[in-house]
Amino acid sequence: MERTLTGNEKDIVILGAGNVATHLAISLSRQAHISQIYNHNIKGAQELAAQVRAEAIDDLRALDPHAGLYIISVKDDAIATIAEYMKGFGGLWAHTSGSVPMSALSPISDTYGVFYPMQTFSKYVSVDMAKVPIFIEGSSENVTEHLKEYASLISSKVYEADSERRARLHIAAVFACNFTNRLWDISANLLKGIGLEFDTMQPLVEAMLTKACAVTPHEGQTGPARRKDMKIIKKHLEMLEGEDKELYSILSDSIIKQYYPDEQDKL
Repeated sequence: MERTLTGNEKDIVILGAGNVATHLAISLSRQAHISQIYNHNIKGAQELAAQVRAEAIDDLRALDPHAGLYIISVKDDAIATIAEYMKGFGGLWAHTSGSVPMSALSPISDTYGVFYPMQTFSKYVSVDMAKVPIFIEGSSENVTEHLKEYASLISSKVYEADSERRARLHIAAVFACNFTNRLWDISANLLKGIGLEFDTMQPLVEAMLTKACAVTPHEGQTGPARRKDMKIIKKHLEMLEGEDKELYSILSDSIIKQYYPDEQDKL
């Protein structure tokens, strides 16, 4: 039988006021009560707190001791620092990192876990949280179920993933999102040089993503390297310089190795 959040369980404290914290706080505020927003910079806390009608604080000693859930959404290297400072505080705690093990929160309480939304977030770019997969890990079966209940308030895609699986998931996300965005940035700069905007590439990018999801990225690969068209590849390399040239060469070589393993012609 599904539990229903009651009483103080509906009170959530968000530690952090960055991109992830902002989207989580706003989404959760529609289904629960955000009682506090903590941030080391009070201005950041105040800006987010105003959006979700919460109290803004910049002192961890002022944390509400009776909240149902405390979500730490800060830089990875700050999680352990907060956990050590809050040692023995108690309550249900979770962090939002894809790479930090949940055990980083063990100094705070016996009930802790991970609440990892796998999405790229920017404060002022809207995201449909209902479609964002949230990966949960808990220090016990009961904690896992409780965190899944909170996640289900905002997303229809809630899964379990232990620390090792989540770390690999995060690496996969970096390749699929962060590295790809860097390549888009290079493309945008090349387009700018000929008087075009990056939205020129939107139909191409959208078609590529649709195809990759439909038939797998491996089957959907196209382009000069996939065809092993060395004449075109060398022409492109002659037109590029610096890091752009190096990346083009490395990626083309990687594609050729993938599809022509017995015909190595290193660029």
